[in-house]
Amino acid sequence: MPHKNFAFGVSLVAVVFAALSWAQPPQDKSQRPSPPGTADCNIKGKKVTISYSRPSKKGRKVMGGDLVPYGKVWRTGANEATTLTTEIDLNIGGAKVPAGTYTLYTLPSEGTWKLIINKQTGQWGTIYKEDQDLARVDMTRSDLVVAVEQFTIALDQDTNDSADLVLEWENTRLVVVIKAG
Repeated sequence: MPHKNFAFGVSLVAVVFAALSWAQPPQDKSQRPSPPGTADCNIKGKKVTISYSRPSKKGRKVMGGDLVPYGKVWRTGANEATTLTTEIDLNIGGAKVPAGTYTLYTLPSEGTWKLIINKQTGQWGTIYKEDQDLARVDMTRSDLVVAVEQFTIALDQDTNDSADLVLEWENTRLVVVIKAG
């Protein structure tokens, strides 16, 4: 009888370890359904980087639907919170942003969107604390002619001291100017 209990115990441990390893997200983030993305540029020779995850449309309604509802703060990507890291003080849409690392959220609407620059970092994207907001700035919204399947953030360099921060997904394009602060 002790042999059967030992075999049962070993089997139970094996099942638990298998279940735990199955429940964990892939260690290689590129294998996730929403893989990582980065956008970067140099402003006055200093690096500005945005790190985020790139969910896909997959036939779903994105803007104003369940994925990006209007009137509710959105994580601006998927998985871990989207981060902005800057080696230089910035002016983002009129807001002064000191060099450092921040989380980016957005407040979607049918009209003007708000980019939220938040001081809390390192959290999962759905954990938002409004009292940690550094600034909220307006983004210019326009419609895209060709739909974008996978959420994309870009930093399109304008000059040595400025760039456009661009978000695109589904049929929506959002832009705010960032420049040396």
